[in-house]
Amino acid sequence: MVALHVLTADDWRAWREVRLQALAEAPDAFGSTLAEWQGAGDTEQRWRKRLGDVPFNVLAYIEDQPAGMVSATALDEAGTAELISMWVAPFARGRGVGDALIEAVVVWAKRKGAHRVALDVVASNQRATALYRRNGFAFVDEIPACGKCERRMAQTIS
Repeated sequence: MVALHVLTADDWRAWREVRLQALAEAPDAFGSTLAEWQGAGDTEQRWRKRLGDVPFNVLAYIEDQPAGMVSATALDEAGTAELISMWVAPFARGRGVGDALIEAVVVWAKRKGAHRVALDVVASNQRATALYRRNGFAFVDEIPACGKCERRMAQTIS
């Protein structure tokens, strides 16, 4: 069973642990790098600021083990929330964690009055693309697949 925990800035240590794992395990999936968040960039103040600047941050757990993460941005002028920083730990893949995290973002976005949830996915990441499609997202552009190129996906919500 997947348990979700909505984070506050006081949860920065837990977020840090999972975020660093994600950046190490899937470096091509993120705009940030592990190096940017280690060393001089690895400060409590920076981690707290990240959790404060992005209004919705969630960690998923399976049997008390961190199993994934996701965040969502505030709505833009058009009523779109961005799903960002999605990652599922290798041991948890195929166990419903991704579905639960996406659902949490969509439910949160609806409560905030969003009309749409959008995301960018690395074009070559077929597993992530399949997860998003299964959860109601569709491509909104036709950028050709080119390795690290990202493609835009979105879901209209009511």
